[in-house]
Amino acid sequence: MIFETLDTFGHEQVVFCHNKDAGLKAIIAIHNTVLGPALGGLRMWPYKTEQDALNDVLRLSRGMTYKNAVAGLNIGGGKAVIIGDPAADKSEALFRAFGKFVDSLGGRYITAEDVGIDVNDMEYVYRETEYVTGVHQVHGGSGDPSPFTAYGTLQGLMAALNKRFGDEEVGKYSYAVQGLGHVGMEFVKLLKERGAKIFVTDINKGLVDKAVSEYGAEAVGLDEIYDVPADVYSPCALGGTVNEQTLPRLKAKIICGAANNQLANNAIGDEVSKRGILYAPDYAVNAGGVMNVALELDGYNRERAMRMMRTIYHNLGRIFEIAERDSIPTYTAADRLAEERISAIGKLKLPMGRSTPSFRGRIRSGH
Repeated sequence: MIFETLDTFGHEQVVFCHNKDAGLKAIIAIHNTVLGPALGGLRMWPYKTEQDALNDVLRLSRGMTYKNAVAGLNIGGGKAVIIGDPAADKSEALFRAFGKFVDSLGGRYITAEDVGIDVNDMEYVYRETEYVTGVHQVHGGSGDPSPFTAYGTLQGLMAALNKRFGDEEVGKYSYAVQGLGHVGMEFVKLLKERGAKIFVTDINKGLVDKAVSEYGAEAVGLDEIYDVPADVYSPCALGGTVNEQTLPRLKAKIICGAANNQLANNAIGDEVSKRGILYAPDYAVNAGGVMNVALELDGYNRERAMRMMRTIYHNLGRIFEIAERDSIPTYTAADRLAEERISAIGKLKLPMGRSTPSFRGRIRSGH
């Protein structure tokens, strides 16, 4: 069953990592290394079952392949998850044990921070392996990637606004922001700086209070965010929030946020398109963080990183053009752009006469 799943998703390698003494239960998934070593974040989450953790890391790692390809990076896609509660189960031993597993892969997988992980956790991983990005700047790293992810999301938003409304004036429109973690709060800050009307929700009341007091946002209930009469729905928490139950309730003309795997499945993506809602594909929009940490591989430069973030606007424009040209939903257009680049670059790396494996038919069931 597992190998059938890997064959369907196209993964190259999945590593199960266990250290009883450190309390480590982790999975590293390497999806594709055609463009380069697999780069993708480490997520810590209290998954209900080990199967849930496996499903998540397989989906997320495949998403990283597409994200990195569309972003124009010379890296492949991978991801890792640690099963545990980030509020209660973190320790130096846990992350150093994980670092040893990363190091054992010899650079095929390069890790970074994701949900439930911060730069201090990455420091522990860094003590055991050089294959880690997003460490403190004293080590030549770029630090917390959240501000860059948020800034890149803003670039994607401007492209979507231009496509849907014909202008890029962020402050003219209203936004329903779901999730106020590191990226979500930074995104709210950027929206506020441009004079936008913002509705927010989060499971953490303290974060909601901060958004209200510091950025003038209007708080709404967790379930009420889907009914807000906002121009843009911005999911910035976990995935799958655009689904059969929520889509009919959305008033937004645009879906653009920083969360991964926003669409519950492809059928929902098709329905979004039929309803005339412009979907800005998540992995193209939220690529700012991975663009930033990817620069660490060649020697980090903040100015270059900020310039690279602005290419997200161009990438979204290309995706919208492909969708219109081929009469396909935008999520399919994003996949097509990624697959074509992987195929083209893969052919350059192979000996004459050989061809790269086809990515056709491996379109994700969720984004």
